[in-house]
Amino acid sequence: MRYRVTLEREKGLVNVYFPDVPGVQTFGDDEQEALGRAVDALESMFMVLIQDRENIPRPRAPKRGEKTITLPALTVAKLELYQAMRAAGVGKAELARRLNCHLPQIDRLLDLAHASRLDQLEQAFAALGKRLEVAIQDAA
Repeated sequence: MRYRVTLEREKGLVNVYFPDVPGVQTFGDDEQEALGRAVDALESMFMVLIQDRENIPRPRAPKRGEKTITLPALTVAKLELYQAMRAAGVGKAELARRLNCHLPQIDRLLDLAHASRLDQLEQAFAALGKRLEVAIQDAA
């Protein structure tokens, strides 16, 4: 998942805004530092949206020359699991029942700050009738 970012210089700082996720912003002393903080800012907002049981905004395709940030693969897998649960009408308790595990384990699967294992995510997707796939691409 690549999210578009807008950079604006103001009072010696570089501010980062996300057109696809209103309300999220961060900053840095320079562009590199600001973009370095961008993933954390976006993940923080997504954790709040998950906690509040809200939809995760999908990124729109960037236009030529637009800057983007790419979310880590594990974050993307967790966000997709959350969205698949919502689409299927399956809550955390029901997923825990299907996986024969305790609710805190499901909480960790949806916690973007927790380093979950891919095999656990694969099992969760399977319990929803989905399959997790990984694709490798050349770097741009």
